[in-house]
Amino acid sequence: MNSTENAKWSSPDADGIITCSLDVGAVSTLRGRRRRRGTALRFSDIALWPASWRELLKEWVRQGGPRRKWEGLLKSAGGLRAHEALQLLDCLLKAGLVELQERRVQNRWQPLWVEFIDQEVIRESVGLPNRDKLLKLAEKQREIVLHSPILEELRKSLNKMPPERAIRRHKILQSLDQWISEERNGTRRDFSLFALGDTKGVSPAEWGWLECSVPLEDLGISRHTPAIWLSAPLELICGKGTLDLRGVPDFIALTPQTINSVSRIEGKVEQWRILENRTVFERNTLRRASDGVIWVPGFAPSWWKKGVARMLELCPAPALIACDPDPAGIEIALDVARIWTEKSLMWHPWHMDAETLAGLNRKRDLTENDKDRLNRLLLQPMPENLRELAAWMLENGEKGEQEGIVFPRLSM
Repeated sequence: MNSTENAKWSSPDADGIITCSLDVGAVSTLRGRRRRRGTALRFSDIALWPASWRELLKEWVRQGGPRRKWEGLLKSAGGLRAHEALQLLDCLLKAGLVELQERRVQNRWQPLWVEFIDQEVIRESVGLPNRDKLLKLAEKQREIVLHSPILEELRKSLNKMPPERAIRRHKILQSLDQWISEERNGTRRDFSLFALGDTKGVSPAEWGWLECSVPLEDLGISRHTPAIWLSAPLELICGKGTLDLRGVPDFIALTPQTINSVSRIEGKVEQWRILENRTVFERNTLRRASDGVIWVPGFAPSWWKKGVARMLELCPAPALIACDPDPAGIEIALDVARIWTEKSLMWHPWHMDAETLAGLNRKRDLTENDKDRLNRLLLQPMPENLRELAAWMLENGEKGEQEGIVFPRLSM
């Protein structure tokens, strides 16, 4: 709809509107057509219009490009707002916010096309985001470096999103990056408050986007208050009282706050048994005898490691670590074992050996990723039975799960 170079516009009329006649040439279809636009660009006028006009204008500019058929705009207004639509169009023209292409029908000029002048500024004036500004902000955010490499895939996914969504999710990512670097721990509501200032600010769709790419529990973000599940014949002495675990017939959950409040522990355990599979953990707590049993939820988050380290300070004992006989299980076992080695305490893999895996009734095939992980693991120092387990998996192309292992009762 933009004017041609040779278009001749009239002088402004009393309303400051100029007109360009399209009745030129021999093409009959151009006869009885004209363009009109205002000479003064006044976005501030929008704030003075009735709320119903602003709402209708918001509907018009919410979607679609700047050039629209008047018939479509009038239809979207509906019959009850047809008169308001005409009034709004007239005010838009006088404020210089639209250019009209009109045609003469039965000696009357009727709008044919409406082109919004600087539509993004108009959108801002009615409370919608300026998409040009959003695009520039999204491009600027791409230059910000995130420190945690685990967030790289999430960062790349922002490039495929609309700018408004990408900007919001980048803010969440930056907050997650800071959360990780500060080694924070808490619930999803805690993180949402930290990231957006609202405990329910992160939407279900955004949680889904996050958890598809990163292990939130391992990053210290739990669905509920984090807790270490354990069973042990111990008495925990706290500032406000005593918690006797000996009276618990199976297992109990201790939050990081509870563990940090413990000043000393009465009693001892012969050894700590660390179990990855939840079902296996629960079975072992029923026959714990004089041992302590702790469940490790996969790759241990930092709050879990700190809590277990605190328990070892107050009740040191060697560990038997049992995880799935698969590549991830070896990684988890080695990671958990560092808590004991840092305290100069002994640890041993438990039922994580080639013989145990070979004896399982059910095994699964290794993936290519499994094979890559095993090859990397074999370059690291580790107990001989874990090394033999890794080599057996590579040689036979199989891995297993802890649930199929029969664990004997220990430490009467």
